[in-house]
Amino acid sequence: MATLPKTVRRGSRAPAAPRRGVRGGSREAVVLLAFVLVPFAIEMFWTFWPALNSVYISLTRWDGIAPPEFVGLDNFTRMASDETFRTALGNTVLWLVLFGGLSVLGGLALALLLDRPRRGIGIYRAIFFLPVVFSMVVTALVWRMIYQPEGVLNSLLTAVGLEDRARIWLGEPETALYALLLPALWRQVGYVMVLFLAGLKTVDPLLHEAAKMDGATAVDRFRYVTLPQLRPISTVVLAVTVIDALRSFDIVWALTKGGPYHSSELLSTYQFSTGVLGSQLGYGSALAVVIFALTIGTIIVYLVRSLREEEAA
Repeated sequence: MATLPKTVRRGSRAPAAPRRGVRGGSREAVVLLAFVLVPFAIEMFWTFWPALNSVYISLTRWDGIAPPEFVGLDNFTRMASDETFRTALGNTVLWLVLFGGLSVLGGLALALLLDRPRRGIGIYRAIFFLPVVFSMVVTALVWRMIYQPEGVLNSLLTAVGLEDRARIWLGEPETALYALLLPALWRQVGYVMVLFLAGLKTVDPLLHEAAKMDGATAVDRFRYVTLPQLRPISTVVLAVTVIDALRSFDIVWALTKGGPYHSSELLSTYQFSTGVLGSQLGYGSALAVVIFALTIGTIIVYLVRSLREEEAA
């Protein structure tokens, strides 16, 4: 009969598994807190603190040199009698609706077209995403050449017999703002397309097959199968689009600087020309607060509406 080894005796207990000491657990907790708190502290320093500081500056009269003078809500009451502010506010709301709506619709349409597997689909996706890679200076130079009086657009109109439609697109108040929308959309649609393509990858194809077997049309499948499953990514797209629309500055400043006669002025360009170039940092910060309120208000309204629709469903 084989004898048991000395390490195993009848009635003896099995060796206990080594336990991790309290010191090791606390060390991991410290490391985890460091990974969370350090980026949060950096974000607070670079983002949240300047944002909160701008709220205080909006309550002052300050030229950036002399000490700021506290004036309360005078900068906000000044906006009521500022005709340029009212023009910029109306243009910003119109820009938000057109830029946001068209970029979302265009990006979703491209995503639906390019989501189907076919030969060379990656090349088409890269082509539509390519404008996002270009710097805004390059984009502005390209579209400035297109909009010149003897540029590509007027030449095409003349070639097809519509020379009476040719005009100075960036130099007329009736067309300047709408002419700026095209380069902005040209750059934004590809970005929104990529976001929706990522969302379409999460749609269960079995649901489409089941709906198709039940006799659902392509429109019904899109409405009742695809759209509900795109709701999470739609929230991200809305937030990104609203933020990009309300902070649109570079393409407007590079092409028109808000002109002519403030016809293409947005709150972002008016804030820069007044606060930075005009050395009215208090009033410029008040304009920044208005932009922030518009951004947060639009996103909150959408989220509240989405939550109500989910509860009703």
